Amino acid sequence: MNHQQRINEAVKGVTSIQKKNNKEYWRPAFHITAPVSWMNDPNGFSMFKDEYHLFYQYHPYSPEWDNMHWGHVKSPDLVHWQHLPPALAPSEPYDIDGCFSGSAVEADGQLVLMYTGNVWTGPDPDEDLKQVQCLATSTDGLRFEKSFHNPVISEAPEEGAHPNHFRDPKVWREDDYYYAVLGSRTEDNIGQALLYRSENLLEWEFMNILAAGRGNMGYMWECPDLFRLDGFDVLVMSPQGVLPEGDRYHNLHQAVFAVGDLDIEEGTFDFDVFHPLDHGFDFYAPQTTLDRFGRRIVIGWFAMWESDMPEKEELWAGAMSLPRVLSCAAGQWKSRPLPEMADLRGEEVKHRGVIVENEGQMEGVEGKCLELQVVIDPLKAEQCGLDLLANESTGEKTKLVYNTREQKITLDREKSGWGPGGTRTTDVSLKNGLLYLHIFIDHSTVEVFMQDGEKVMSARVYPAEASTGVRFFGDRAIELVEVRKWELSKSISTAAVDMQLLSKNE
Repeated sequence: MNHQQRINEAVKGVTSIQKKNNKEYWRPAFHITAPVSWMNDPNGFSMFKDEYHLFYQYHPYSPEWDNMHWGHVKSPDLVHWQHLPPALAPSEPYDIDGCFSGSAVEADGQLVLMYTGNVWTGPDPDEDLKQVQCLATSTDGLRFEKSFHNPVISEAPEEGAHPNHFRDPKVWREDDYYYAVLGSRTEDNIGQALLYRSENLLEWEFMNILAAGRGNMGYMWECPDLFRLDGFDVLVMSPQGVLPEGDRYHNLHQAVFAVGDLDIEEGTFDFDVFHPLDHGFDFYAPQTTLDRFGRRIVIGWFAMWESDMPEKEELWAGAMSLPRVLSCAAGQWKSRPLPEMADLRGEEVKHRGVIVENEGQMEGVEGKCLELQVVIDPLKAEQCGLDLLANESTGEKTKLVYNTREQKITLDREKSGWGPGGTRTTDVSLKNGLLYLHIFIDHSTVEVFMQDGEKVMSARVYPAEASTGVRFFGDRAIELVEVRKWELSKSISTAAVDMQLLSKNE
């Protein structure tokens, strides 16, 4: 089958699976998920013809990772999203075993996707593979044609790079050139990133090993993303094989950022250390874009490799994080939720100056699809916090605990319901003696932004339907300086309708 025939088959497969699914309690209402089946890495995050496009790694035939396609959603505002048919499907000798991750750029009135074509060459998926870089173009942002010139980069550099692990191009335009940074590793299993440039997107020149790991920086750097932010050069990437260090790096794989110095002519990026982008359980393979206001927006895969995904019983798996606005003003890194998420708010519930002895609940503050802004004065308490998605009769809860003596916050999902448990902890200093929390709960997702975006913690959780309570607690009396709560409305379109309408126009 040719590429369009494989896309048509994928659309039919999606529609068929949707008809079988009659339970979706854990599906988020305002986080992007695939209409059915498996999704992972965000790809091709971009603007085209005044709309935002987000693609993602997609297996349309089951809720398991398999032969990768590119799923596709678009949005006018990064809040409301519409499902579209898959954009890419494995169809050619160079990508027959997967259209792996990549990015997008607008060029000459077209939306150009640059992706990794994958072919398995033997039984060992870690060693027996061939990866090349490919292009696909669209004039309408909906239907894509693969380039006759594919693959446009057919081999990894001969020196300094593993010949088989060579993927995830992030492409951008700067002055007279297009640039692409790719994930790589050495043959001695040290993670690194490679830099290429091109005048026309078809002929690429290898410039240099952009940056390489040292010490505990992992054996493979996936999904690199290089950009300038508030006057600083930043490299975002997803290193595999980083070992735990204190409270950090306890997930199977990581998502990190490094602030350094880019020499674009030499093709090098110098940095000393990298830092976690998210201190929770579930955030991987993030990709950024510039929005129409010039803000740097990042979205990550809201899941983690080898985690239990109880939503598979609902015939889907994986989600995307909220869009987050990155900033590095005066060297202070922050990651904040997209302000436009406020467009989804319903009626506000507000409490101020409430003293809580031991534990307490606020009238009207509960739910499974909501936004919370909480300011806590611990007073003399050594520990304080709140339980989310709680059920007093069963003991189910997702717990957020702040330790004032150690100045650490812990996200605890040991009693969150189905799915994996565990805890994650990170340092958080009070601001003028106060703890500021901005929390989004969406059925099976919890995202906690702390101290105006200084830290973020994310977790997939799978509570029972009756677990909707929010409880505040402290080992001594605490003051809830302010609690604001909004129910949030659904912002993702009905996938089945959109898929069927668009497929009729092919």
